[in-house]
Amino acid sequence: MSTPSLPELRAQIDQIDADIQQLVTQRARIAESVARAKSAEESDPNFYRPEREADILQRVIARNDGPLPNASLTAIFREIISASLALQNPLSVAYLGPEGTYSQAASLKHFGHGARLSPTQTIEEVFHEVEADRVKYGVVPIENSTEGGVNQTLDCFMATDLTICGEIELPIHHCLMSRAADLSEVKRIYSHQQSLAQCRVWLNTHAGRVERIAVNSNSEAARRAAEDPNAAAIAGETAAELYQLTILVPHIEDNAHNTTRFAVLGKQDVPATGRDKTSLLLSAARSNHSGALLHLLQPFSDNNINLTRIESRPSRQNIWEYVFFIDLEGHVSDPEVVHAMQALSEHASLVKNLGSYPRAIA
Repeated sequence: MSTPSLPELRAQIDQIDADIQQLVTQRARIAESVARAKSAEESDPNFYRPEREADILQRVIARNDGPLPNASLTAIFREIISASLALQNPLSVAYLGPEGTYSQAASLKHFGHGARLSPTQTIEEVFHEVEADRVKYGVVPIENSTEGGVNQTLDCFMATDLTICGEIELPIHHCLMSRAADLSEVKRIYSHQQSLAQCRVWLNTHAGRVERIAVNSNSEAARRAAEDPNAAAIAGETAAELYQLTILVPHIEDNAHNTTRFAVLGKQDVPATGRDKTSLLLSAARSNHSGALLHLLQPFSDNNINLTRIESRPSRQNIWEYVFFIDLEGHVSDPEVVHAMQALSEHASLVKNLGSYPRAIA
């Protein structure tokens, strides 16, 4: 069999493109019908269903036999889902701004370009926007693979009734950017405190005498660097493009696998998918007594539940009293999790379910 010519191959691609477009249009029309059916059956329908989206993306991965990687295919389908949701009822999402932050990138990765994204000045404001129903969802950083938990986010969870209904994992690659032509001209470096910490070794080695100034977000750092010829910022490539800065040094993060995990905030409970996480906020009944933490953790061991994270924060109630943030594999409705939660009540003064949600998908 002879190899098709280049014009023949291009004609095949054109026909496939037409077929794909026709099927996407057909899918969109069905999505509109779904919206009408939901509105007829429910007084306040939830058009965004995290468990349904997770199921779709898992089936995309299961069907994949190459050559495209899973991340490429899931990104394509996320945008198709996002465009379909925009036809039904565009999702409103608050994130830590301004434009160009990693929080914005995480929001776009999870919700797609069909969502209406609203930047805020602080993490606390993201919580407030969702609590006040000015937006439907919020995206906040919750932990970094290098520096651990984001304290502002953890503290907000102590005082909110919002739940986590999704998670996002975003690889983080920091760049040093500036209007200056060379690092020798830089007198100060702006960035978020977490980013400064994630680049500590590089900064100590190459810019040890340069002043470091923490700001609310990396995009805010880029904005300040754009206004000051002797300043630089640590941020992502998107911020450099947005604020027309030159990238002096790319990939200055100390860990090449640096990743930040984001939480999706909402007011809905998410059904089990079989591939879930649950986040809990716990406090020991007698935290200043020997074995208090052991008693909190024992029910998980007894029920063969894998803990993926545990972190402590001051309770702000009494001196040297702490609360514990715990992530575990499983859904709050799973029998083993139910048993563990029942046993916890004997040793904990506080057991707060922050939410069960599908695990992050690439």
